[in-house]
Amino acid sequence: MFAISLGDDGAELRPLEPWQAEEYLAHMDRGRDYIGRYVALPTVCTDLESSRAFLQAYADKAAADTGRIFGIRLDGTLVGGVMLRVMDTATGTCEAGCWLEPSASGRGLVTRAVRVLIDWAVFERGMHRVEWQVSSANTASIAVAERLGMTKEGVLRESYPYRGVRHDMEVWSVLAPEWRAARQAAR
Repeated sequence: MFAISLGDDGAELRPLEPWQAEEYLAHMDRGRDYIGRYVALPTVCTDLESSRAFLQAYADKAAADTGRIFGIRLDGTLVGGVMLRVMDTATGTCEAGCWLEPSASGRGLVTRAVRVLIDWAVFERGMHRVEWQVSSANTASIAVAERLGMTKEGVLRESYPYRGVRHDMEVWSVLAPEWRAARQAAR
């Protein structure tokens, strides 16, 4: 299996696959409350069977070229992940997402991992538009969108009912020409 280095701190990005369900569940259990503040993964992956099914659904998406999921590892330990939740190659649009357990927060891991994911989506798969949907209350995720140079396009007011609360969801995006120009300028 391949691994992509995310820097000199021992962080790397690797595919998440169904055979890793036990490790994924242990990771989810470590960060269940923290991750579940804004992301429904902890309610979807509650035991080994549901975790395996979730990872299998992404393996099926990868096979159909409609999504991807990768784990963020720090010194070999799974601490979070990034995904292309939706990927439509016909229209050239996809939606990126992320999660992270609390022990790994504040290190820039998600920003670095999503940068790799967007590079792959734009440069390898020809995506034209990468979206980022985030609860207006999730300031850490909004900061990632800002650091990546995404544009806030609007707010879907009270569009996401989660844990008994209707969340305003912000839509951020970056277009392929913007991403290419920013990456070229960074060199």
